[in-house]
Amino acid sequence: MQTQPEADFTPEQYARSRARKRATAPLRYGSMATGLLVVCALGFSPLGSGLSRAAGNLAGGGWIATAVLGALALRIVLWLAALPFSLWSERINHAWGLSTRTRQLYWLDSLRGFLLLALLLSGASLGFFAITRHAPHTWPVIVGATGVALVFVFSFLLPVVVEPMFNRFRPLEAGELRERLLGVARDSGVRVRDVLVSDASKRTTADNAYVSGFGRTRRIVLWDTTIEHCTTEEIASVTAHELGHAARRDVLVGTALSAGAVAVSVAVLAWALGLGALHGAANVTGAADPRALALCAAVSTVLGSVLGPLFNGYSRRIERRADQYALDLTGDPAAMISTWRRLGVQNIADLEPNPVSVRLFATHPPVPARLAHAREWERSRTANTGGNSDRPR
Repeated sequence: MQTQPEADFTPEQYARSRARKRATAPLRYGSMATGLLVVCALGFSPLGSGLSRAAGNLAGGGWIATAVLGALALRIVLWLAALPFSLWSERINHAWGLSTRTRQLYWLDSLRGFLLLALLLSGASLGFFAITRHAPHTWPVIVGATGVALVFVFSFLLPVVVEPMFNRFRPLEAGELRERLLGVARDSGVRVRDVLVSDASKRTTADNAYVSGFGRTRRIVLWDTTIEHCTTEEIASVTAHELGHAARRDVLVGTALSAGAVAVSVAVLAWALGLGALHGAANVTGAADPRALALCAAVSTVLGSVLGPLFNGYSRRIERRADQYALDLTGDPAAMISTWRRLGVQNIADLEPNPVSVRLFATHPPVPARLAHAREWERSRTANTGGNSDRPR
């Protein structure tokens, strides 16, 4: 499929996209490399176990103190390693007009994110080492089953507990847009509880919309920037795409795949924690040693880096399928083409992506590929209808 670059974007828009890509490439790859190197340096050497031991000694040195305070110390080190890149990213986004976040809100977001992840990591560490200490032979089964269950629990809790920590939501007022989106939902057969507007403009000028939650908690969420920048039909097209994920149960399947990845991670972790060479390198005694947290984090991070391109490839496939669903549902390729062009410009997307980078890191198809897909759908429908390409009503 071929896109029509001369019809989609101006030379100035291409130049802007290239300039931003040059500005963000060192940040993007530097951040990934630094995160991987830091966690591996801690996990595959005595540094990580020494960090946990020192943190645990602050509260008496018992295994509970080491598990909990060691997790907190590890989180602090990883947060500090990522902080320069986070500040760099914020500065770049401000320079390019993508960030509207005040300095106060930036630090508040950072603090909330740090505390949330520190709490989760400390709880996971305490639970993991409690199980490995009390079930030394069966812990992989218990930890794996618990991890799988928690993946599903957190998927349900995310929209109702975590999202409100960072954004305020209000119902979309009655009117043409609300009725149009509820109509799209009815046409899709997906039941939604409400259409909400998120106050994203306090952080960004970028546009987005998504469908969040399961069952009774499912709702359409629009960023307020999207309402400001996009037409009703463009928003309907994006909403149809998001409803396609719900109709095809992509979120549930994705959650199941994540649960499967957790099970695989536990199996690999059990194998790694049984290797004497790693025990010596990390200066730990085995799976029941709470000083082994950094080693666990390093093994999991390396495995995640290996599996990442596979999950990203699957993600791109279901995103393309959701585009197809939206086109079939609305019958309006013009709205989808307009949507991706607008988002490509507003969000300063990479309009000339490197194919290798896409395969390794991209979770969504590039904007040019999505435009080409919509045009191919339009040509196919026109051919099948003998030239009549009017949108069905």
